[in-house]
Amino acid sequence: MVQNIRDMDELKAFLKAAGNKLVVIEFSAKWCGPCKRIYPVFHAMSVQYRSVMFANVDVDNARELAQTYHIKAVPTFQLFKQTKKRLSSAQLLRVPSLESSHS
Repeated sequence: MVQNIRDMDELKAFLKAAGNKLVVIEFSAKWCGPCKRIYPVFHAMSVQYRSVMFANVDVDNARELAQTYHIKAVPTFQLFKQTKKRLSSAQLLRVPSLESSHS
């Protein structure tokens, strides 16, 4: 199940409740076409991977969170473990491809 997060207090409580579980947060917007298309996949993953906690932040309704977590485009996915951010989908764009590293 995907938990909707509306503010920093809710996010902190969600991350704390996760304990040692991996947390995946999707930052999105209702008007965003790609966000609408990825949401069913994100929801299905939340059902399939019960040991992972999933949440959604609507950047238009939670501007403070979007600013705090440096959201520049939607959808953006961020992964947390033990309340600390470990990876952002924006970081994945900077990882060299395997093909180019083996050329």
